[in-house]
Amino acid sequence: MKIVSTGIYYALALCAAGTIVFWLAGGWYAAPMGVLAVFCLYFFRDPEREIPAGPVAVSPADGKVVAVKAEGAGNRLSIFMNVFDVHVNRAPIGGAIEKVEYKEGKFLVASREECSRDNEQNIVTVRGEDTTVIFKQIAGLIARRIVCNKKAGDEVGKGERIGLIRFGSRCDVHFGPEWEIAVRPGERVAAGSSIIAKRLDRRS
Repeated sequence: MKIVSTGIYYALALCAAGTIVFWLAGGWYAAPMGVLAVFCLYFFRDPEREIPAGPVAVSPADGKVVAVKAEGAGNRLSIFMNVFDVHVNRAPIGGAIEKVEYKEGKFLVASREECSRDNEQNIVTVRGEDTTVIFKQIAGLIARRIVCNKKAGDEVGKGERIGLIRFGSRCDVHFGPEWEIAVRPGERVAAGSSIIAKRLDRRS
């Protein structure tokens, strides 16, 4: 399985530290370093996903749907990622990235409703065919590092990797009225492969 390069670097550093501790103090003291190195490789895994075709939006993250709420003329869908979920984020739709905006904020527990507004976040606006979808990478209590590999003007495909959030965190997706939400709170979704919204028939 593919591993994000950051995870490999962390694992190598922990292994090196574990080797030094083993040499100085013995195996029992070095064991936690080895466990952490294995966890880093597991946490930063980046599996391939089969992207569904058609007028649908896919989940930007692995995790549990914790909220589906009406906001303005559309809906906001929130996904909570725990430390055991894949943390690589993907574009919910294909199109052009109109804006990437970083917002400073708090580090509340990512499952709490208010963190959608108050926490540190990276806001990505994607303009597709006759639609705009806004996707937020939101830091949580443990997550203190949001990574976005895209910038305004870049073209992205549906389900394409766009970044990651290190350790437990949250993703919000804002849809306009042209979208019908296809998941409910409590469901688990997978980035890039789970359909979270369907485009309404534009002829109706």
